[in-house]
Amino acid sequence: MSDGLVTQDGKPLHLSVKRALFHSKLRAMFLIAPLLVFFIVAYVFPIFSVLYKSVDNDVVYDIIPETAAMLEQWDPSDGQTPPEALYATFAEEMLAAAEAREHGQLGVHYNKDISGLSSKFRRLGRHIKRWDFDDDQPFKDKFIESDEEWGSPALWANLKVYSSRYTAGNFARAVDGQLTPEGFEIRPESERFLVKLFVRTLALSVLITSVTLLLGYPIAWLMANVKTRTANLLLILVLLPFWTSLLVRTASWRVLLQDTGVINSLFEWGSRSVPFLFSGAPYELMYNQLAVVIAMTHILLPFMILPIYSVMKTISPSYVRAARSMGANDFTAFWRVYFPLTITGIGAGAMLVFILSVGYYITPAIVGGTDGTFISNSIASYLKSNQGLGAALASLLLGIVLVLYFVYDRYVGIDKTKFQ
Repeated sequence: MSDGLVTQDGKPLHLSVKRALFHSKLRAMFLIAPLLVFFIVAYVFPIFSVLYKSVDNDVVYDIIPETAAMLEQWDPSDGQTPPEALYATFAEEMLAAAEAREHGQLGVHYNKDISGLSSKFRRLGRHIKRWDFDDDQPFKDKFIESDEEWGSPALWANLKVYSSRYTAGNFARAVDGQLTPEGFEIRPESERFLVKLFVRTLALSVLITSVTLLLGYPIAWLMANVKTRTANLLLILVLLPFWTSLLVRTASWRVLLQDTGVINSLFEWGSRSVPFLFSGAPYELMYNQLAVVIAMTHILLPFMILPIYSVMKTISPSYVRAARSMGANDFTAFWRVYFPLTITGIGAGAMLVFILSVGYYITPAIVGGTDGTFISNSIASYLKSNQGLGAALASLLLGIVLVLYFVYDRYVGIDKTKFQ
């Protein structure tokens, strides 16, 4: 029946409707296109760049590509050194690298995983320029003259591990391990520290989240249960830190917590007035984990208060009154009726604070010292000196956050969470 309907210009009605819907969707796409481009450029592209950099082994393939390809084909299981053809190819590519002054870069790259190779490559770069490539054969003997270890099958087996186009070596180092011809191995105790940094970061983030919850929940409850004028004043006080630079707030805590700061001055005054309460002042409040917890709790407290407050504002007071009318005391009415209704706000605030805490950089760097640094400080440092390892650490941190997010979504539900 509808197929016979036409518009004023004689076109079928259903075709005109489809065309209008298509144009409407097209206009909507054009409206969100700038946001989509911004999201890809600012978020998606950097994340994929970091993931790619964490496994990329471009230094080897840019300087000695043919040698790397031949190493992938070589089988070290027989305990023999590579064939002469590989030595010859390596010699030609190393000569080109030495003339371009890239052999040192190659040695530094390998030295991150195989200790001692940097000096070997520098020495080889000096010697190889004096070789006669027409008469000085076999090349294996010339390599051994430069350094006896070039005749060691173990050295070439290790080179094979770290000469593939894509490598997991950065992820192995990120968890205090290393790749060997036999597989994955844990590094010696003296070289393990990155896993400890991960554990410290997660533990302090959980502690900061817990402290902000303990402090923020009563404040949010007070804001939700006072008069509108008072609630607005409290809301302004909560939002006030957002109007101050993060660096200024962190530096202020450094001034307050240092040995000669305001807080320790009060403790010293108290030690003179009440010696048995404040003995031992001044206390070490700076450059430790306590300073990080104090400063970051102050900075992140609004991110806990606001989601909880937004949920509490939607809870009708009649629920608690009804519980009281049925014989429940104040605590029972709160715990059995009011508190469960605020779980979604607690979940949102906890997730915000925890994710922000895990990636914090400035505050731990300024007030944390050696005992209070986070994994983000190591990531920033390695991105300057060892981009592959820094990218692997960042990828692992991203993976941990995503796992925790999916766990939260599984047991709480992101669709039930209120962020505002």
